[in-house]
Amino acid sequence: MNRKWGLFGGCLLLIAILGGGFLWSQSRTSKVKQPTQTHRVQRQDTSSKPVTQPKAKPWIKLKQPLKLPILMYHSISSGNQLRVPKKQFASEMAYLKQHHYRTLTTTEAIRALTTNSIPQKKVVWITLDDAYKDNLTNGLPALQAYKLHATINAITGFTYKHNHLSLAEMKRMKATGRVDFASHTVQHLNLDELSAAQQKKELVNSKKWLDQKLDQQTDMLCYPAGRANATTHRLAKQSGYKIALTTQEGFATMKQGRYNLSRLRITPGMTTATFADLIAVTNR
Repeated sequence: MNRKWGLFGGCLLLIAILGGGFLWSQSRTSKVKQPTQTHRVQRQDTSSKPVTQPKAKPWIKLKQPLKLPILMYHSISSGNQLRVPKKQFASEMAYLKQHHYRTLTTTEAIRALTTNSIPQKKVVWITLDDAYKDNLTNGLPALQAYKLHATINAITGFTYKHNHLSLAEMKRMKATGRVDFASHTVQHLNLDELSAAQQKKELVNSKKWLDQKLDQQTDMLCYPAGRANATTHRLAKQSGYKIALTTQEGFATMKQGRYNLSRLRITPGMTTATFADLIAVTNR
């Protein structure tokens, strides 16, 4: 009987020893894993720190009135005096890049003209009238290659025509960050031949279309064929435009008036040397 009790007691002792060993092992494993979890959390916290963006450089306040070169293009193709060939356009964009020109957006151009200041000494504003489809196929590649910016003056009633940009194509171009869009009216009529009511309809409806369809605030108007009169200027301001462009030749200055700004016409066959001389200006 005593022998049986001895065997039974030995079994209990062995079970106690094995159980204690198992619990000790689990406790040790838990302690080893704990620092690993803490370290992982620390790495996540570190990676969530915000990235500091570089500050924009202050603009240069000019002592003399700004003379802004606003380039006037239309179609980027061949055929007539309003069409600049693709190769020529690319060469002119390359010149701007190589000579360190800043190509302004519409917002920047308005700021430059209205505050008499510029982001750097050499600036230019590229504009393309009528929103031809070749602005996308032949113009955009050069703008992207040289990281330049241009403004396309769109005829909002022409977006269904096969040789003009569709709304989808305009959105695609705007999404690149290399193009913005301004108003060239609805039907591209000579504004100075219309009644005040007809003019207002052209100005208001084109702006409304661009604002809604492209989710923007359209601040610039480009007169079709550069045709406008005093009534047009008054209505442009009433319609919410901040500036307006003509086809008059020369540098744009505020002395001309906000709604009567001149541009520089770029013609087919123009040499790079002629192009360089045309846009050369010193602003102080």
